Amino acid sequence: MRLRFAAISRGQRYSPNHIGNDAKILNLTIQNIENSGHEVSVYDEDSITPALVLENNIFSMIRGNYALQVLQQLERSGALVINNTKGVKNCYRARLAELLPKAGLPVPKGIVVPTASLKTDLSMVVNPKNFNVWLKRGDVHAIHREDITLVHSEDELYSVLQEYRRRGIDEAVIQQHIPGSTIKFYAVRGTDFFHWYYHPGTGEASFEVAKLKDIAHRCAVALDVDIYGGDAVIAPDGSIWIIDLNDWPSFAPVREEAAFEIAKVVIEKALQREQQQGIVKRKAG
Repeated sequence: MRLRFAAISRGQRYSPNHIGNDAKILNLTIQNIENSGHEVSVYDEDSITPALVLENNIFSMIRGNYALQVLQQLERSGALVINNTKGVKNCYRARLAELLPKAGLPVPKGIVVPTASLKTDLSMVVNPKNFNVWLKRGDVHAIHREDITLVHSEDELYSVLQEYRRRGIDEAVIQQHIPGSTIKFYAVRGTDFFHWYYHPGTGEASFEVAKLKDIAHRCAVALDVDIYGGDAVIAPDGSIWIIDLNDWPSFAPVREEAAFEIAKVVIEKALQREQQQGIVKRKAG
């Protein structure tokens, strides 16, 4: 069965320092799908409308609110979207801070605050002997350097919050700092693909890779994303803490292998959708 797909690229403002890498992983995925005998039309996040995208099988790197609203309309009309819009929004940091602890996943303590806050109870996240907390914008992932900031005092914290406010960011996450080695990981749900490495300069620590893979998978299930990556801290005692999770990262160190697995999942889900619709039509007839 020859399928028609829409591929939607990420807006450049959501790819700071990764414009080329994001384009490469999407293009490689497109090539794999086309090499499997299917047709792909390419759209840009900043120019899509519900009337423009005619394909019912969509794989997308969109992160912006407007474009996500367009995709939501297409989903309501019956389109398959990977990653689905709910999953993408679940990866906004304010949602991560709510959903991952509810799912019993190991994440640092965090609180979501309005950026207009001038006073907040920080006792849950601050070590009184050492004021180190992470301040993160509550919506999309980092666009500017200040969007993820390790702050060392209340004055610095509220100064960055005010900067967020001036930039139109309404919420922020204040997260406990966990010392240890930092790991970056990439995965594709529904496959055995899983890749990790130590962030340079953060040291190395012993830990169970199988446990990290399991935790990452449980995060993907809780957030409902298929194509994802993230960051974890390995504490000195070997415990694993998830500090971030991203919908469709660039997969830069392993993009060829990742693109093959992404394409396979996209095609499989589209075929399943076609088969289900065929069953429904036969029953209706």
